[in-house]
Amino acid sequence: MPELPQYIKSQLLQRGADLAGVGSLAELPPDVRENLPFGICVAVKYPKAVIRGISDMPTQEYYDWYNRLNEKLDGLVVFGAELLSAQGYRAVAQTREHVGFGETEYNTPLPHKTVATRAGIGWIGKSALLVTEKYGSMVRISSILTDAPLDAAAPINASRCGDCLVCTNACPGGAVSGKVWAVGMRREEFFNPVACRAAARARAAQGFGGEATVCGRCIAVCPYTQRYLEGD
Repeated sequence: MPELPQYIKSQLLQRGADLAGVGSLAELPPDVRENLPFGICVAVKYPKAVIRGISDMPTQEYYDWYNRLNEKLDGLVVFGAELLSAQGYRAVAQTREHVGFGETEYNTPLPHKTVATRAGIGWIGKSALLVTEKYGSMVRISSILTDAPLDAAAPINASRCGDCLVCTNACPGGAVSGKVWAVGMRREEFFNPVACRAAARARAAQGFGGEATVCGRCIAVCPYTQRYLEGD
């Protein structure tokens, strides 16, 4: 077997992950990371056509893919946790069942986005979404907590959004303040999740008649997303 870190990441990628990375969680309180020192971020991307289709309004296709990718992520993190457990390590798959489905709560003890920034996968954009260099914000993410001795990536502690205000100006709910994220900031310091959810529910109803909380406007307009959409 190849070295454990490369093995786990390669297995996740072969299974269908688009990005995978390991981060140290040692600086976080032990209770939020279940006394486990490492986190593995797993990301999957939306199809380009789906994101192009929500430039004006959310669509049923987008909502279907939102759910499909969440299910795929649950399977991936369970798979990864089982691989680690088989090697004798503790591993917790942060599935939706484990952390909550997000429809009634605005916060979780350890957001997947925190694991992602620790793993060097991306940073938190002004819209409070994870932004990646390769795919912009058109990804869904999940995570695994473990005590396996994995090599951690260099964390990303600061935003790379700079002076960009594209998502701020595009947000139909006025939820994006335009403030720049940095590690340690509370989401509410730069983003209003209550306003976001209200606008998302209204737009889902208008866009496809769905009783859902999806919008995607900030995903579609993000310059990093657009750069990926315009590529080959």
